[in-house]
Order: sequence, then C-alpha cells, then structure tokens
Amino acid sequence: MAMSINLFVMLIVFSATTFSTVLSKKSSTDINWWCKKTPHPEPCNYFMGHSRHRFAPKHRSDFRKMAVQVAIDRALNAQRHALQQGRNLDNKCQKAVFSDCLKLYDNTITQLNRTLQGLGGTKRSCTDFDAQTWLSTALTNIETCRAGSLELNVSDTIVSTMSNNVSELISNVLAINGVYLDEQSKNHEYGFPSWVSKQGRKLLQSSSVKANLVVAKDGSGNYRTVQSAINAAARRRSMTRFIIHVKRGVYRENIEVANNNNNIILVGDGMRNTIITGSRSVGGGFTTYSSATAGIDGLHFMARDITFSNTAGPQKGQAVALRSASDLSVFYRCAFQGYQDTLMVHSQRQFYRECYIYGTVDFIFGNAAVVLQNCLIYVRRPLKGQVSVITAQGRNDPYQNTGISIHNSQVRAAPDLKPVTRAFRTYLGRPWMEYSRTVFLQTYLDSLVSPVGWLAWNRSKFALSTLYYGEYKNFGPASSTKYRVKWAGFHAITSPNVASRFTVGSLIAGTSWLPATGVPFASGL
Repeated sequence: MAMSINLFVMLIVFSATTFSTVLSKKSSTDINWWCKKTPHPEPCNYFMGHSRHRFAPKHRSDFRKMAVQVAIDRALNAQRHALQQGRNLDNKCQKAVFSDCLKLYDNTITQLNRTLQGLGGTKRSCTDFDAQTWLSTALTNIETCRAGSLELNVSDTIVSTMSNNVSELISNVLAINGVYLDEQSKNHEYGFPSWVSKQGRKLLQSSSVKANLVVAKDGSGNYRTVQSAINAAARRRSMTRFIIHVKRGVYRENIEVANNNNNIILVGDGMRNTIITGSRSVGGGFTTYSSATAGIDGLHFMARDITFSNTAGPQKGQAVALRSASDLSVFYRCAFQGYQDTLMVHSQRQFYRECYIYGTVDFIFGNAAVVLQNCLIYVRRPLKGQVSVITAQGRNDPYQNTGISIHNSQVRAAPDLKPVTRAFRTYLGRPWMEYSRTVFLQTYLDSLVSPVGWLAWNRSKFALSTLYYGEYKNFGPASSTKYRVKWAGFHAITSPNVASRFTVGSLIAGTSWLPATGVPFASGL
C-alpha cells in the first residue's frame, strides 16, 4: 500500500438511519425525488435522466435496479473511451497503470452485472449482503486504479477518463442497498452455497488429496510450473472444483488465477516445502497491484499448505506476496512472506486460518471483508528510520461492508526484529482511506506493539473521526488500552454484542459457506 496516497474523492456522509427513513416514505415516480435522497444527487439525476433504461420507479427496488444499470452504462462508456486513449500510450509506466485499470474496470463491470442479475426478476439468486459485497468490490477496483497512477507518477488523464462519475454512481447504489441490510436481522442466515460438493467438504482437512493435475519441478507431474496448471484448468468445460497439487519445491514465478477461472484449489506439501515466490515491486517499476507474486481473482479459490513469498526486500518499497479478490475464498495453513504490503486482501469475502504473515509496513492491507483466525503475525525488522504498521485498511465509503478482523491470533516479533525490538516502533494499523475499519479480537499482543496502539496517516488528522478501530479482550504485554490513542474513531470494545459484528458469522457470513469447505473455524467469539 502506497506510502503517500491522497484521498481523491471526499464522500458525503449520509447516516443509514436517515437514508432509510427518507426512502421508506411514500414513493414517487419522479427521478429527481429519488436522486435527492442519495449521497451524490447530481450525477444520479443527470445520468438517470439521460439513460436509455429510464422508467418511472414505483418502489425502492425499482430505483435500485435502475441505479445499478446506470452505473453499468457509465462504466462501459468509460472503458470504451479508455481503450481509444490507450492506443496512444508509449510510456512504460502509463502502460503498466493502463493495464491494471482495464482489468479492474472489467471486474467492476462484472460485479455490477452480477448484482443486477442477482437482484433482478422474481427469483433472486443473491442476498442483499452478497450485493453489498460485490458493489463494495466494484468501488474498490476504481480506487485501486487511481492508486496505481499515483505510485508510478502517471498523468491523471487515464484515471479521469476512466472514472467518468462511475465512483459516485456506485456509491449511490451502495447507500440504496445498504438500507435493505439495515432492515434485516444482523443474525440473518444466508443459505449454503452449491459450489462445493458434499464429498469435497473435508478436502482442506484431508491428508491425501486426489488431484486433477500435479505440478512438480522434477517433471514427475503433469506440469513443471504452477501457472501452466492454472492455464490448463481455465480451459476446462465446467467450472466445477479443480484440485491442483503443487509438490514440494521452490517455484520462481508470478501466477494469476483469472476472474473467470473459478473453484481452483491449490494444495501444497506444507508451507515449508511448497513455496511460490517472485520479486516484483513498486521500486522495480510495477504498481502495488501488479507486484503480486500471486494474484487471485477467480471465485471460491482455496489454498492449503503453501508459502507465497515476495523477495524484493525492504528497499524496493511495496511488494505484494499475495493479492486476493476472490469471493468466498479460503487460505488454510499458508504463509505470506514479504516486507511492505505483503498481503493484499483486495476485495470480496475472505477467510484465513492458521496462517503465518510476515512483514513491516502496512503488510495486511486492502478493502476486503476478511477474518484472520488463529493466525501468527510476525513483524520483521524494518529499514532504519521506519516504523512498522501491521494493517492499512482501505474502506473509502461508509456503506461498504468491508473491514479487517484479526481474531484469536498472535502478534509477535520475527527473529530478525526480536533482538532490536526497542529500536523500532510497531503499530496495529493506520487509516489508508477515510472509513478504514480494523479490529483485533481476543488476540495476543507482544511487547513490540506501541502503547498508543495505532498510528495517524503521515502525522495528519485524516480520518481520525471517521475510521473504526477496535480492540476486544486482547491479552499479552501490549494489550492494555490505557494509553491508546484518544481518537473519536478508536473503540476499546467491552460489549460482546459489538465485538460479534466482526466475527466470521457476521463480517463474512461464514456460517453460510465455510462449513462446505471443511476448514475449521469459529463462527463467533
């Protein structure tokens, strides 16, 4: 996560209660009446008024569908303009940012279409919680595109062409859909998914796995590289569960699981034995997004007993080991090794269990709804003059249902930091975006963590009243909240009901999909 990212769009804050009230009143068929209730009424009114899909909404659900359709139209329009502009690019950095942005906008369009199809018709195929997740991802993609342009000092022309009011329109849909979530029970059950068969429910706990393909460096498998196996899986006719066994070895490659390559399961021979490693970095000319050793976009991805590493080193700045935007994904007994920006929990719903995460600056970051449970978080020795920050959560809209929850885990000094712990300061997190949200629940905090706990962004007052940082029943030498920051957004949580909002059962609706994976988990506190 970039060290000096500015916030591009300051969103108007509308409380869910107020928004719910105005949309619960007697409906109107006037578009202007509906748009006035949204966070961004002007683009809403203009683009809905000029939309080929315009009709008179009789109910809030009609307005929601119309708002999603308008956002899709604008995103497609922005993509077309960007493709025309992209033909004239000759600068390496511009091309790198452009490549990221095209991929991210394509995914935004996918998420919006997914939402429209899921909510449309008489037979809905998704919940309002699903829709809010996908809409949150759509908005996060646009912010990631913008961040990349800053990192490589690329002209804002590309980004402004692609933005095209799409962010504001998605923000409006998030607010509209958020009303439905507020009206539902917080303990709502979302139903079991159909993407994992009954026989596969113990897969991640099984010691013997029948793989569809085997990767082995010595040639004893179907392929010698992980990417070759992933590419072969992408060519299968049915996107059912597909198991790739990656035998022991060090695989020096950057891998990608594409957006349309779903249900991929990577199984290694143990995190000490199966290692996938790369060395891309921002210092080496990549964006943070494209620096990832492993980039995962396909739905329902699972990994077990593998290490994902980035060996660029602390001098090269942002260098991601794993970037995940896989919805309903699981990482079990995996390790993530890097320095700055090790683990990019980019978007969607993710679960990490019994994993090891190593890093220095902002090394667990992104805007997913993610729970890390029973994990070991190791802070490495940073560069001279640096401080270490464990999390940098990127929620930039008050209606995004995202956040980082670290539950029943441990925060400790890595071997290289342990002898010199007192020479460096370590913080639990800092606000990358305006509505940054991170909690530590029932977690061991060793003495390396600063007594104040949390760090302001570049010594500014940015987001200190709009963020949500919480701690609940942590233990260990640095667990006392007596000397913690006095920000309005910091909470020493005492209520189990409040803390429960950030558990597997609530933050990622895990009781509806994790049982099918076979991975162990605690749904509550």
